[in-house]
Amino acid sequence: MELGVGTIVDGKVTGITKFGAFVALPDGKSGLVHISEIAYSYVNEVSDHLHEGQEVKVKIIGIDQAKRINLSIKQVEPLPQRPPRQGGGQRPSGGGRPPRQGGGSPRPMGFVHQAPKEPSDFEDKLKQFMQSSDSKLSELRYIEKKGGNRRGGGGRR
Repeated sequence: MELGVGTIVDGKVTGITKFGAFVALPDGKSGLVHISEIAYSYVNEVSDHLHEGQEVKVKIIGIDQAKRINLSIKQVEPLPQRPPRQGGGQRPSGGGRPPRQGGGSPRPMGFVHQAPKEPSDFEDKLKQFMQSSDSKLSELRYIEKKGGNRRGGGGRR
């Protein structure tokens, strides 16, 4: 039997490592199923999915220049269906996101805008005011130390 890329064959797991499993193939050959080719789901431990002596159906996905055979178990199985989305499962028509309100420039990537927390009583309002005030004062002091309102920060030339 010719073992070429794309061929699906039966094999037997002969060894398990941290990075995959070795599988005995027909004609006395063997190949490696890398951990990423064992299952469509995340594989933390190879031994959670395979054990020595287990019969498996594998697909040959590559043969390198040293004649090492790379195998896949997951490519023999059908692609699993995605679970339905929560909350209706349908995307809104019109391309996804609703239009932005208020215009203006777009926020930088990764920035999450959070509305300021509404103070519940006088103490919270006072605390929030003092924090804001202290922050503004420290910024003003820093600017004054650097030389006031001059642009460019340089002196005479």
